[in-house]
Amino acid sequence: MNNNIETLDLEDELFEHFRFEVPKGQASLRIDKYLMSLIQNATRNKIQTAAAEGNIFVNDAIVKSNYKVKPFDVVRVMLSHPPYENHIIPENIPLDIVYEDDTLLLINKLPGMVVHPGHGNYTGTLVHALAYHFDNLPMNSSERPGLVHRIDKDTSGLLVVAKTEAAMTHLAKQFEAKTSEREYIALVWGNVADDAGTIEGNLARHLKDRMQMAVFADPEIGKPAITHYKVLERFGYVTLVSCQLETGRTHQIRAHMKHIGHPLFNDERYGGHLILKGTTFTKYKQFIENCFKALPRQALHAKTLGFIHPTTGEMMRFDTELPEDFVNCIEKWRGYSKSHQTDDESED
Repeated sequence: MNNNIETLDLEDELFEHFRFEVPKGQASLRIDKYLMSLIQNATRNKIQTAAAEGNIFVNDAIVKSNYKVKPFDVVRVMLSHPPYENHIIPENIPLDIVYEDDTLLLINKLPGMVVHPGHGNYTGTLVHALAYHFDNLPMNSSERPGLVHRIDKDTSGLLVVAKTEAAMTHLAKQFEAKTSEREYIALVWGNVADDAGTIEGNLARHLKDRMQMAVFADPEIGKPAITHYKVLERFGYVTLVSCQLETGRTHQIRAHMKHIGHPLFNDERYGGHLILKGTTFTKYKQFIENCFKALPRQALHAKTLGFIHPTTGEMMRFDTELPEDFVNCIEKWRGYSKSHQTDDESED
């Protein structure tokens, strides 16, 4: 047997904290480096310590930190205590409830709120707030109360929460069958060439930057993802677009828009926090910095959500206004665009 691998003692009481399947196409890479790119706030020293203590497994075998991962390996980080995210202590955090009945509720999530606990975010999440305001919410397949779907921490907008097991099942099937309606508003870098279009491409973890998702042409890599977009307003160096999701993959809009050359404005993870279009003038750079300060997050808002009510069978559609930070940023661009209408302003 490889001297970097030991067999798993099934009598040890360990709890799974992280699980990753190495995608097809992944180059040979030491497991400590591989996990560093996947686990937020993890240092190489911490990972090497976990390996030395026998807490890192590949295909149910203990591995050392110099083990090199290969495609389709199943990597797990196992520790002697349950994940902190499973210990939900209710917190009195206000919620913006758009609609509520005995079966479900709609929440307008503020930017900056994490939806569910995870590594580095063990308190202050939407799940902690739900646990305080509601009793006996049903658990989804990931043991998270009430959650049918999620949106990123710095994305604002609508989320539906199930209050009964039947509603959870019914709503989850709609999202899986792609019959729910979801519209997002995004501000993206560049002048989008077509007034409308569709982006298709399988999404999976980026092979070099594991905190990003990327589009792959190989149908065996990742999961299918489809985004329909249309231009709402053009500001020269940036464009306001509406995105309709046909599928709901992690970072779908963020990854798809970057794939076609239009990263979301101020999306640090996907490079949108840099000045990607525009002039070299100092005043322009200052203008962009002011826009970043007005909207200190990726420019993405879950504006509308539609689904069939699990009990009544009625088609329900909900809509939210853009939050103040998003509106302020758009107004700045609208003013800039009107006062700087030059030929080069319309270049992509």
